[in-house]
Amino acid sequence: MKELLDRLRSIDTAAVIGELKKSSDEGVLEEWLNSGVKFAASSGSLEKVYYSAVKKLLDCIVSVHERAPVLHEGGAYLGTWLESTGTINAELLSRYMPNVAQATFRLFAEYRREDGLLPYKITDKGPAYRQIQMVTPLARSVWNHYSLNGQDAEFLREMYQAMAGFDEWLEQYRNTRGSGCVEAFCTFDTGHDLSPRFWHIPDTPHRDDPRRFSPESPVLPLLAPDLTANVYCQRKYMARMADILGEDGSFWERKAAQSLDSLFQYCYDETDEFFYDLDRNDRFVRVQSDVLLRVLACEVGDRGLFDSALKRYLLNTAKFFAKYPLTSIAMDDPRFDPSSAYNSWAGTTNFLTLIRTPHAFEAHGRYVELTWIITPILNAMARMKNFAQTISPWTGTEGYTDTYSPAILCVLDFVERTCGILPAPEGELWFTGLVPYSMDHGEELASVTAYARIVDGVSYELVNTREGAMLYREGHVHIGFPYGTRAVTDRAGNLKALVGMMAQPAQGLVQWEGKTYTVAVKGNEQLFFTIGGFEAGPDIGVIAPTYDSGHWGR
Repeated sequence: MKELLDRLRSIDTAAVIGELKKSSDEGVLEEWLNSGVKFAASSGSLEKVYYSAVKKLLDCIVSVHERAPVLHEGGAYLGTWLESTGTINAELLSRYMPNVAQATFRLFAEYRREDGLLPYKITDKGPAYRQIQMVTPLARSVWNHYSLNGQDAEFLREMYQAMAGFDEWLEQYRNTRGSGCVEAFCTFDTGHDLSPRFWHIPDTPHRDDPRRFSPESPVLPLLAPDLTANVYCQRKYMARMADILGEDGSFWERKAAQSLDSLFQYCYDETDEFFYDLDRNDRFVRVQSDVLLRVLACEVGDRGLFDSALKRYLLNTAKFFAKYPLTSIAMDDPRFDPSSAYNSWAGTTNFLTLIRTPHAFEAHGRYVELTWIITPILNAMARMKNFAQTISPWTGTEGYTDTYSPAILCVLDFVERTCGILPAPEGELWFTGLVPYSMDHGEELASVTAYARIVDGVSYELVNTREGAMLYREGHVHIGFPYGTRAVTDRAGNLKALVGMMAQPAQGLVQWEGKTYTVAVKGNEQLFFTIGGFEAGPDIGVIAPTYDSGHWGR
């Protein structure tokens, strides 16, 4: 353990990354170094891939026209996209390079059109407004960045005003059927390229006008569950912002409730327990796709609904739980296409799906089940060279394009969630005591790991072995805790709770402030630390994978 800790401390990240390619890289790298984030492993290939990801991340951060550097999507996708780069990508980047993340968010406020429409992408040629193309709620990403990084009220107000204008635009132009749902006019509105969800529907709006749909289509407009859930979640977070900014938060709460009611009234099939588009003939578009996960990641539904989705779909090897999960179409759908050789949402596993996944699982305390998504992907990552958009759900082989920022950020995020130090927007620090488990051909990923991060000027180092985890604060032993658990502290490092991170119970010793506590914690169980020791908290159990192909396509 000491040998790996010494090596972690000796890592010179700048030297590992090597020669920089452009003038703006120096300042961007400095921001990474200020985070203090480092990763070391005693063996295996994951450490090498990790630093390759950091290096390629710099390639995706660009200063256009001498402006502040912002994140670009990367690969075949020029510029910054609302559905990904400006939302979930920037939300993850915020933990490592908050200044770059904030500049990326701000682009969308800056380029809001006079009628309130936000651009779906911004390139060096300027903003583009052809479609809406939104998936992760911008307001949630903005709020999490704001909460995590100093609570900049000026930034919050600027984004709030832009998003309020966009909400009005959507209400005016994307509710033509009066349902209260948000309507999809084309494939690109949800970024679902080649998905059977949109077969025989144009890729773009009518005459490239986002306010119009094809008058020749027999099915448009669609009442879209993922777009409606997006606006529901947007409005929930707008209510939080309004309260901070002295506005009327209840206004947004009422609007959110209306969105949620419309979502379940028009887009939810109680028999299938699935969310579908409703076409203009009032028929469900029965394509079981990652729309389900998108809706759940927008904080729709209680734990009961989420657990049902896990059992029936997300952890079902006949549906989405492929060897390298999660697929973009259910595997028992005859339209399923596993190819990852091109930009496709017709079956293959997409990295955008993967980085959107944790929020849905963690919102319901399904930490163990999330590791079953992360672990096989980490095994595939250990072989990655290009950081593609897609990987094969059968083999984990990289597919279409390269230097794609969602794949790069997924490496950083999944390592941090498995064996690193993660600052959460709620004011907590998560120290996870796992090592990446080898799944493929017995090839070692990382038998012992070490991770470092600076939080509020204080340095933390976490060393994980299968015998246990040891956390250091400012170079001194701070907390020891059992393998297979996550120690949760406040921002100052004071112990708050222990979470079980394995399907089987974890047990061992917790060392804290000169005392030792014997603990046993089941998967997903939470033990809360008090003055007298640990007290039992929520114990929701673990949901096992399933293997059944249900009746498809009623």
